[in-house]
Order: sequence, then structure tokens, then C-alpha cells
Amino acid sequence: MKIKADREVCIGAGMCALTVSSVFDQDDEEGLVVVLEAEPDTGQRAAVRRAIRSCPSGALSVIE
Repeated sequence: MKIKADREVCIGAGMCALTVSSVFDQDDEEGLVVVLEAEPDTGQRAAVRRAIRSCPSGALSVIE
């Protein structure tokens, strides 16, 4: 699993960071998504998928 984040689509809602703060964060300047761990371990995958589904702008995707 590899996470892809499109910062041009991101609206800074922060749902990803709230769902999995060890994988996602927001930058201090614009509040846009920052991927902390592009290839999360197996134990985080379900939470990462929830975070991706909760993204209101659709800025997040995953490559299996």
C-alpha cells in the first residue's frame, strides 16, 4: 500500500489527520495534507482506508 495525496485538491478539512495522526498531518501554512508515512504498516491499513474515504475533497488515494 502506498498513499498518494494531491495537495492541489486538498481543502484542509483535516479528517485524515484526525483519523490517523501517525500517517497524516497538515502543514502550518495552508493546513493542507502532509503524508508522514507513505507506506504504512499492515496494522494501519484499515485506518488509512477510513481516512481516505472520509476525505471530503477526494485528495487522497492508495496504490496497492
